Amino acid sequence: MRIAAPAIAALLTLLVGSALFAALGYNPLATLTVFFVEPLNSINGLSEWLLKASPLVLIGCGLAVGFRANVWNIGAEGQLIIGAIAACGVGLFYPDPESLLLLPLMLIAGAAAGMAWAAIPAFLRARMNTNEILVTLMLTYVATLLLSWLVHGPWRDPAGFNYPQTALLPAAAMFEPFDYSYRLNPSIFITVVAVIAMWLFSDRSFLGYKMSVSGAAPLAARYAGFRQSAAVWTGLLAGGAAAGMAGMAELSGSLGQLSPQISPGYGFAAIIVAFIGRLNALGIVLAGLLMSLLFLGGEAVQMSLGLSSALTRIFQGILLFFLLAADFFIFYRIRLISEHR
Repeated sequence: MRIAAPAIAALLTLLVGSALFAALGYNPLATLTVFFVEPLNSINGLSEWLLKASPLVLIGCGLAVGFRANVWNIGAEGQLIIGAIAACGVGLFYPDPESLLLLPLMLIAGAAAGMAWAAIPAFLRARMNTNEILVTLMLTYVATLLLSWLVHGPWRDPAGFNYPQTALLPAAAMFEPFDYSYRLNPSIFITVVAVIAMWLFSDRSFLGYKMSVSGAAPLAARYAGFRQSAAVWTGLLAGGAAAGMAGMAELSGSLGQLSPQISPGYGFAAIIVAFIGRLNALGIVLAGLLMSLLFLGGEAVQMSLGLSSALTRIFQGILLFFLLAADFFIFYRIRLISEHR
């Protein structure tokens, strides 16, 4: 049932979505076709589908490492932004803008910055027992404000007609697309490596086993000598590294410059991806593809039918609600208890 729950949640989401479209005066079948089918009926659509799924899967894999140990990193969006800022700094200010080392250095900078940002809640949780949910979430707003200050201030492109954005990155700092007719580029291989690494760590390593035990049975883990602080550091740093690399991949993969719209909410959506994927590498890949389709579908109905792009978040919320509801009925049995007087 745990494996079937995401499929049940997706089916119920479609049913509620149909009712929502009908209430808005649209043909449910036609609207769902625009939302879920039309985005994939061209090579360009398939390219965008994979491109948007890549950061969702990458961040989801990083978050799942911590979630398995009950370490709740809710700030991947901020870690993505910080990773993009660090990678952009390397790309803009590296002395040799044509160096072949530029992309690897930007990737390292993005991962390191994401880890450094995640290290703040890790330290506070391990040493002072603070709530990592609140700290990671609040740091997201700090990262957003830092990004806004940079693109409106010291990093703003003087030739950018006063738009809040940096100058374009040099060619050596960009992933070259597979085909210039589409945006899909080799940054997706970062995600492929991350999925394999996450599977090896979680399912084939002793440290991954300790993380799982820490999440499933904290008292047993403590009795066996597994330190909770190690799980906290490992989980948060893994999520920060993945989010930071996703920020770098977005920057160098398709955008080419830093702006306040560096992410449409991938860091938050990846939390749903991790749970729909059951914290499993293959499941996260499938969930990332589904969530990517929701992003594309929201754009499609906005352009074709004039509906609000907020439908994407509505579908995400409904999907998460039904998934949590399905899990509730899987883990708990409802019984009617009568009182005898």
